[in-house]
Amino acid sequence: MSKTVADVMTADPATLDASQPVSVAAQLMVSEDTGAVILTDDGHVSGIVTDRDIAVRVVAQDKGPDTPVREACSEELTTVGPDTSIEQVVQLMRDKAVRRVPVVENDHAVGIVSIGDLAIDRDSDSALADISAAKGNR
Repeated sequence: MSKTVADVMTADPATLDASQPVSVAAQLMVSEDTGAVILTDDGHVSGIVTDRDIAVRVVAQDKGPDTPVREACSEELTTVGPDTSIEQVVQLMRDKAVRRVPVVENDHAVGIVSIGDLAIDRDSDSALADISAAKGNR
């Protein structure tokens, strides 16, 4: 089993300037086959937006596709560094009730770790690991 976040994270995560419209974030999610995009302001990590955030905070609120993506993201950002232990990130995800955490080094996104990544590493026979390892729907 892996010991640090760097061992299980997805490197080079999808990022987008927080001023861009949610339509651009959604298109990036499609092209990168991901459910989350890390947001930046002047190149520095400032948030994360998920497909669910767009559905709940934009579509369900009758906001348009030109809504700045920063309006769809959670207000509180939880991040870890690449040498954070697996145990620490698991506890953080539990405490904050988040499914994905940006991995940040020198205020720049270097990866993202998800509960699926942890399931693949910790319980490769689980249903979550199987789903997480499967090719995405297109």
